[in-house]
Amino acid sequence: MTEREKMIRGELYNPADDELCMLRTKAHRLCQDYNRLHDTDEEARAAILRELLPNYSDEIYFQGPIFFDYGINIFIGKNFYATFNTTILDVCPVRIGDNVMLGTNVSLLTPTHPLRWQDRNAKPTPDGGVLQLEAGKPITIGDNCWLAGNVTVIGGVTIGEGSVIGAGSVVTRDVPAGVFAAGVPCRVIKTI
Repeated sequence: MTEREKMIRGELYNPADDELCMLRTKAHRLCQDYNRLHDTDEEARAAILRELLPNYSDEIYFQGPIFFDYGINIFIGKNFYATFNTTILDVCPVRIGDNVMLGTNVSLLTPTHPLRWQDRNAKPTPDGGVLQLEAGKPITIGDNCWLAGNVTVIGGVTIGEGSVIGAGSVVTRDVPAGVFAAGVPCRVIKTI
C-alpha cells in the first residue's frame, strides 16, 4: 500500500513520501497563484480551481486567500461560498454538501498526530532522513450548513444538514442536523 493510500484511509503514513511532497507542492503553488489574482479574474481563478479540486464547478466560490494541503481530497457540492482565509488541510477526504457557506478564517483540519511524544517526535532513518508519522480523519459537512467566522473543525467530525456553527467555535465532535451549535468546544445550543 502506498503512503497516499494509507493517508486517505486515515492510517499512519509518512508525509515525506515523494509522491505526497510533489502533490502538496503543486497544491501550495496553485493556492499561491489563486491568491495573487483579483476576484474579477474569474477565468484564471476557475482554471486554478479546476486543477485543485476533483469536482470543481462554476457553483463553487472562494473569495481567497485559500490554503489547501492537497486539494484533490476536497469534494464540494453546488452553490458553495467561502469568504476570506479558508484553510482546508485535506490529508483525508473533506466532503462539503450543497448550499454551504463558510465565514472568514474557517479551518477544516483533517490531520492528526500521535498523542504520545515518543510516537509523535521525528526519528532518524537509516538513510539519513527523518521519519515523522501522521494520520488523518475525514470531515463531512451536510447540505445547507453555515460555519461562521473563525470556526475550526477537527478531523473525524460530521456536521449534520442545515446546522449553523457560531463564530469562534472549535468543533471536536459530531453536530446533529438542524441545530445551532457554538463554543469551545462546540456544543448544541438550540434546535433551529
